[in-house]
Amino acid sequence: MEAMTGNKREGLKGFKKRGSAESQFGTALVLIVLIILQTLVLGFDYDSFGHWFSAWTRNWINILRNNAGIGIISLGMTFVIITGGIDLAVGSTLVAVGAVIMTLLDTGPKGILGNLGITGAPAYTLTIILAILLGWLIGTIIGLLITKGRIAPFVATLGAMKILRSVTQHFMQGYNPRVPREFLKISNLQIGNLMFMPIIYWAVLAVILYYISKRTVFGRQVIAVGSNERAAQLSGVNVNRVKTRVYSLMGVLVAIASIIQVSRIGSMDFANAGSGYEMDAIAAAVVGGTSMAGGRGTIVGTVLGMLIIAVMNNLLNLFGVPPFLREAFKGLIVIFAVLFQRKEKA
Repeated sequence: MEAMTGNKREGLKGFKKRGSAESQFGTALVLIVLIILQTLVLGFDYDSFGHWFSAWTRNWINILRNNAGIGIISLGMTFVIITGGIDLAVGSTLVAVGAVIMTLLDTGPKGILGNLGITGAPAYTLTIILAILLGWLIGTIIGLLITKGRIAPFVATLGAMKILRSVTQHFMQGYNPRVPREFLKISNLQIGNLMFMPIIYWAVLAVILYYISKRTVFGRQVIAVGSNERAAQLSGVNVNRVKTRVYSLMGVLVAIASIIQVSRIGSMDFANAGSGYEMDAIAAAVVGGTSMAGGRGTIVGTVLGMLIIAVMNNLLNLFGVPPFLREAFKGLIVIFAVLFQRKEKA
């Protein structure tokens, strides 16, 4: 029995080594080149180095703050893709959770918590808990559809995307909930006249998920399932449970991103909010070295990939490239990243 347990542990360690073997040097180098290019485009026409550095810093904070939500979602997408799956429902999940958040907190006559006499910090705490639980529930249902229902991840998440978006739009049409100003401090609290909070949330979650991926049994199991599902099962891994947990984690991270977005803007366009987030999250993960075939990927790589996408978007904006063409650049990046991965394998 002890020998069998030892063999299982050794098998999982082998999968872990395989998943973390890829160096992030190339991705980091591309990011450095883009940062230098962005710095040159911004120029140096300032009165002093202090003014230049202040403008450069503010530009970076704006980039990171605007991409923190997608960055958080891309962390979850990394786990999903490593298992060999995909999640196209992240944008619609964000909208559905956002609608619930705003309905709970609405300061108007339709506000649920207000009508129950729950306001202030207790209302915000309860809303955050319920939002995260809803995200977990949506992710778990998607995971069960894939594992127990044996529906392909693409089909299951595509169906969920359509259902969540359309149902949310139906119930929220003509309804404009108002979010309390105090709730907006979650994302807009100023630290030294700068709004860091979304960046801090992103960084903290990245550290936590990095630890989970590198230092826990669950992290090793995720790599094992994506590397070779059959071998993982023979090593004692409950494949269906691991996959379901991955989609549950994805739902929780999307809910956190939704909380950040509502508290940052104070509103949500239920028809368009979150649109394209799945593309950005997939692009960040793939550019960061996550294999679309599964079994390989790192949180560090995804963070670097997200920064590359964010800086590229900023550069395209500075160059005056039309918004619709910017999406074409993202598509090209994903295609080249996947082609590079295949060439690497060959």
